[in-house]
Amino acid sequence: MAVKLSGPMVPPKQGGSPTQVIVLLHGYGSDGNDLIGLAAYWRDLLPGALFVAPNAPEPCRDNPSGFQWFAIDWDRPEYREGAQEARPAIAEFLDDLWRQTGLGPQQTVLSGFSQGAMMALNVGLSLDSPLLGILAFSGALIAPPGFPENSAARPPICLVHGDRDPVVDPELSEIAATTLRSNGFPVSYHVESGAGHTIAADGLAFAGEFLAAVSATL
Repeated sequence: MAVKLSGPMVPPKQGGSPTQVIVLLHGYGSDGNDLIGLAAYWRDLLPGALFVAPNAPEPCRDNPSGFQWFAIDWDRPEYREGAQEARPAIAEFLDDLWRQTGLGPQQTVLSGFSQGAMMALNVGLSLDSPLLGILAFSGALIAPPGFPENSAARPPICLVHGDRDPVVDPELSEIAATTLRSNGFPVSYHVESGAGHTIAADGLAFAGEFLAAVSATL
């Protein structure tokens, strides 16, 4: 059984039951508190949204006060296996969340930063039903097994990356955009000029436009 995930959440601004869910997956060595602050930027835009930022299941090898979705060693291919091993915990978290809220994939945006962005893409592309959207900041595509043949769903995807990121090569998001588009995924892609490993103001605004567009289809 996958490890049960939990973390901070922000209820819908309009009160009552949520009409959609924004799941925020943090980066390597961080925790849910690092990303739940994004709710403050998007609550006016999405007043019916529940924002949830679960902590990853493992203490971080390099920062024991934080968490990791999987151990990172870019010199070894095993880190890709780590992403596959982390997927069930997130998938179970989503299933639990949907049971609790009465919502489903079609009302859910799976978002993440850095390692969390990698997991958002990995999990989102492995689901049988399409999400409302996938939003990946400063990440990379670690495709699930069977991609793209087994990826029946084609959710809209937004990729944002700083062009001076010293941690995750910006080219990885460009490669992801090209790969996804060539396989029939609708992709919005934005390069943050002069930005490092962070979410810059222009990237945040671009992501907000994406969220508004996909939410308008509900």
